[in-house]
Amino acid sequence: WSQVVSEAEKIVGYPTSFMSLRCLLSDELSNIAMQVRKLVGTKHPLLDTARGFVYDSRNNLQMRGLVVLLISKAAGPSTAELSFQHDMVSGIYSSQRSLAEITELIHTAFLVHRGIVNIGELKSCDGPLKDMQFGNKMAVLSGDFLLANACTSLAQLQNTKVVELISSAIGDLVQGIYYENSKSSEENCLTDDIGISRWKEQVFLSHSALLAKSCQAAMELAKHSAEIEDMAFQYGKHMSMSHKLHSDLQPFVKETSSDTMAFSLNSAPAILHQEFCGREAWLKQIREKPCAPRDNCARLKYSPHRCACVFQQLQEAIKAGKGVTSAIDLCRCHGNRALAALERFPPSEARDALANIVYAVTRFP
Repeated sequence: WSQVVSEAEKIVGYPTSFMSLRCLLSDELSNIAMQVRKLVGTKHPLLDTARGFVYDSRNNLQMRGLVVLLISKAAGPSTAELSFQHDMVSGIYSSQRSLAEITELIHTAFLVHRGIVNIGELKSCDGPLKDMQFGNKMAVLSGDFLLANACTSLAQLQNTKVVELISSAIGDLVQGIYYENSKSSEENCLTDDIGISRWKEQVFLSHSALLAKSCQAAMELAKHSAEIEDMAFQYGKHMSMSHKLHSDLQPFVKETSSDTMAFSLNSAPAILHQEFCGREAWLKQIREKPCAPRDNCARLKYSPHRCACVFQQLQEAIKAGKGVTSAIDLCRCHGNRALAALERFPPSEARDALANIVYAVTRFP
């Protein structure tokens, strides 16, 4: 994955890991960074988010902007925009580079907002209450600041359709996060009673919509046809769905790991496992584990340090069923649909890089 990203960054002209650097190094965010230092020594998730901005080789936080730049270069200029080719650098319009930055800022803003903790569920080991409350305020304010900067830059593109597309993507993100955080809290409800179709709808809103609509918007900025816009949308949608499935599968397909990797009971392999064995049988498997947690969190992630025995038993139960193989098949299915969308673009280094990104997230041990 790291090699694929590194080669793709060379094609678009500069490392996208610096894409939102102008905003991140602004006076306002520098002041916020100084304030966040007060959280050192606590377990507030905003600290982990901040560390991820500096270095995250495993997940590559800047992947969305990179894809927008690659698909912009793969499509090239349209016949309607030939008079503006002087505005291109490395085969990409300046407006498309701005769009890639906007996409990253929006994604980063929502990552920061996700760092808000539920004060009512805190433990003494998490840190002093006043520090955790302060961390929540910083997560809200800094996330809002990034989102405001993104919206200001979006308006400067002066393209009504692009504004509508990205605005709707922000709405999709909010709706997706709402679904994630509005699960049933009834007693003994440890997982969501949803099928894979519902899971895909929710994942599209919270993970795929932003990239899909950004890819479509990049084509609109270059005045490409509606067909090319749709192909760009389809690539962004299905590639990001594959990326999410690949991420969900990692705890089940890793060949070597010193510790059992945490996974969500609402990840794709678990949802598919539930579909195959039945809702009641799956809940019975969870409840019969000797040290199952009692907090009834719908997005439960077991800690390998607190209940490794339970965690490992559930993991093995899912591996023994059809959930993992079905999730791999689904990941490759979305990958193939992304590759099919690329066929409408002319052969180029950028198109090859987009294909390599798909291959990287659909390859398993």
